[in-house]
Amino acid sequence: MDFKINHVADISFDYDDFSQANKNSLEEISGRLLEDLHSNSVIGIEKRKNGNTIEVARYYPQHSKSIIDEIDKLLAQHYGFTDEELDFIINYDIKYRMGREAEEG
Repeated sequence: MDFKINHVADISFDYDDFSQANKNSLEEISGRLLEDLHSNSVIGIEKRKNGNTIEVARYYPQHSKSIIDEIDKLLAQHYGFTDEELDFIINYDIKYRMGREAEEG
C-alpha cells in the first residue's frame, strides 16, 4: 500500500473527546517529546545555490522513540486498540520509520 501524505488529512482527531486526564497526559508527553527532539537535534550549515549559507536543524526522532511509544500507548488506550494492534504500531514504527530494516538487510 502506498501511503501518501494526504491520508493524514483523512484521520479524524477530536481533542475534545479526550478525558481531562488524557489531555493532561498528552500535553505533558508532547512537551517532553518536543524538548527531547530539540535536545537531540544537530545544527548544521548548508550552502545554497546562490552562495548564501543557512543554519538548519536536523532532527533524529529515533532518539525519542520511547516518548513516541508513550504517545502511541495513550492514543491506543483512547481509541480502544488491542494489545496486538498497539504492538503492530510500535513494531511498524521500528521497522519502517526508525530505519531498522536497513540495518537488518
